[in-house]
Amino acid sequence: MTGEVYLVGGAVRDRLLGRPAGDRDWVVVGSTPQAMLDAGFRPVGADFPVFLHPESGEEFALARCERKQGRGYRGFEVFSDPSVTLEQDLLRRDFTINAIAEDASGRLIDPHGGVADIEARLIRHVSPAFVEDPVRLLRAARFLARFAPLGFRLADETAALLRQMVADGEVDHLVPERVWQELQRGLAEPRPSAMLDCLRESGALRVILPEVDALFGVEQRAEYHPEIDAGVHTGMVLDQCARLAPGDALIGFCGLTHDLGKALTPPEVRPKHPGHEHSGLAPLRRLCERLKVPRDYAEQAAVCCREHLNVHRLDELRDETVLKLIERCDGFRRPERITRLGMLCEADKRGRKGLANSPYPQRTELDRLHAAARSVQARDLDLQGLSGPQIAERLQRARVAAIRAARGG
Repeated sequence: MTGEVYLVGGAVRDRLLGRPAGDRDWVVVGSTPQAMLDAGFRPVGADFPVFLHPESGEEFALARCERKQGRGYRGFEVFSDPSVTLEQDLLRRDFTINAIAEDASGRLIDPHGGVADIEARLIRHVSPAFVEDPVRLLRAARFLARFAPLGFRLADETAALLRQMVADGEVDHLVPERVWQELQRGLAEPRPSAMLDCLRESGALRVILPEVDALFGVEQRAEYHPEIDAGVHTGMVLDQCARLAPGDALIGFCGLTHDLGKALTPPEVRPKHPGHEHSGLAPLRRLCERLKVPRDYAEQAAVCCREHLNVHRLDELRDETVLKLIERCDGFRRPERITRLGMLCEADKRGRKGLANSPYPQRTELDRLHAAARSVQARDLDLQGLSGPQIAERLQRARVAAIRAARGG
């Protein structure tokens, strides 16, 4: 293979941060697509020249420049040529901490001060061309969700640039698939509330997630929610979801959407929110349809939205009502839905000011009652002479009895 090869991007950044190594990406300067093919590399890039190493499978991209040609993240013309320098390739990258290269001897090439920004814990854009790709705003928010626990924050000039991107309408051109992709990844990071804060402070939240943005400024009852604000509560729940289920974006999505109904409570009724668990289903459905959220996410989020208050007052529910809750969630065919519901409810309880470490016995109890009900199978019952609805009724009675017995009744 001709040309000079450099390790770039996240692998260099994470090594400098002392983080575990992930995928390694390489850039090749001074080569051509034909030279890569002749060396046994396999092409995978449709829009620009990216190749897979014949043995390691790692990605090697030819150095390239990008030029804006239209609105949105697709409006780019890519130029790749042996004359493109490493510095030109690094210039097109989003953040300085991602625009550091390393040569074969371990020497760092850092034309934009990425090392200094790592030391200062700053996420800073590389160049004014940052504004040309609205996906970068979502990436900034996602990077904050990942790196805020390490003390990172947005550079002031980058925060101002994000606000300008929203004001200029660049975010309006994002396609749902890319919004969902970045949102999903951000929800799996250690501090997703930092992503939410970034989107809100830039003004992007009201554009891409208006149902969530509407929660901010909505008052809740102080005796149950010392943090008062429903939007603040949502961010706290997100962080508890990340704490209870690290890396689980599905649980995070349930935390993001479980209280959407509170934004619809009439002002004269607040700070109480009667029926918000049901009124939240319509905005949840709209959000999922608009962003083309996967079906399993949408269905689990609906379960959590509708049932979370029932789990909070589980001890007050009759045995028959507990069984109906499990059935509504399709908990016999999809037992994982009950497990996730309990986890979301624990995050909901702990996602309140001063309650981050409070016990939540309802989660364990729900799992225990669910297991008791699941232990009863039709094949284990005497159903002789019964048919149709009679069998279903007999099975329900047996499951209610199992729940009652598990409760010590």
